[in-house]
Amino acid sequence: MHACTESAELGLYTRPVYNLSREQSTTPLILVCEHASRYIPKALNNLGLDDAAAAEHIAWDIGALELAEQLSQQLNATLLSANYSRLLIDLNRPRHAPDSIPTQSEIYQIPGNRELDEATREYRRQKLFKPFHARLQTLIDERIAQGQPVRVVGIHSFTPVYYGQPRPLEIGVLFGQAQAYAQRVLDGLDKHSLKVAGNQPYRIDPLGDMTVPVHGDARGLDSVLIEVRNDLLRNREDVSRWADYLAPLL
Repeated sequence: MHACTESAELGLYTRPVYNLSREQSTTPLILVCEHASRYIPKALNNLGLDDAAAAEHIAWDIGALELAEQLSQQLNATLLSANYSRLLIDLNRPRHAPDSIPTQSEIYQIPGNRELDEATREYRRQKLFKPFHARLQTLIDERIAQGQPVRVVGIHSFTPVYYGQPRPLEIGVLFGQAQAYAQRVLDGLDKHSLKVAGNQPYRIDPLGDMTVPVHGDARGLDSVLIEVRNDLLRNREDVSRWADYLAPLL
C-alpha cells in the first residue's frame, strides 16, 4: 500500500508481531492475550511518556501474559500473544475505533500518538494489527476445517483503582452471545467465594471490541474475555492460583 511506504515509522517494527505457543494442540481452547507486552521501539521514545507511565496498565495488561501462559501449559492450549504495546495500536479494538491508537489513556496523555498522519496510522495497522488477527483467523479456520470444536478466550487484567475509584471486583467474565459458556465460568468461580461478576468491569461492545465479537460471536463460537484485577497477579503463586481456578472452567 502506497501510504505505508511513506510512514515515518518505516522499519521500526522488526520484532515478531506475536508469539504462538502450542500451535498443534487439539484442545478446543484458543487463548488470546492481546495486551501481553509493553514493548515500544526505542526510536519512539515511549511515545512521549516517562518510564514509569510506560510501565503502567495503560501500556499493557500487567500479569495477563503470565496467567495466559500458565493456562496454556495446564490445558495444553494454543496461545497467541502480542509482542507490542497496545499504545501503538490496540489489538482488541476494531481498527477504525476512535481509541484504536489512543491519544489519551485514563489520566495519561500520549504525545507520540497525537497528530499522527494517516500513512503512519495505516502502517501500524498493516504491520501490527493485521498480522495478529490474520493469524488468529487462520488458527480458527484450520480447526473448523478439520471438524474440531473451537472456543476463544481472551486473557486480560484491570486496575484496582480507576479514575480514583477503588474496584472491589476480583475477576470479571465478559461475553456477548456466549451466555451459557460465560455462566458456566461464572458459576464455577463463584464456588470459590470470589468477588466475580459478568460483564464487569467492562462490557463487550461490537463497535469497541475485536476478539469476542469478531473471532467468537460472528463465527458462532463460544468466546469470553477474562479480566483479573492486576494486583492479584503480581507473583508466581498468585498467577498459579488464578490459573487453577480458571483451567477447569474454560
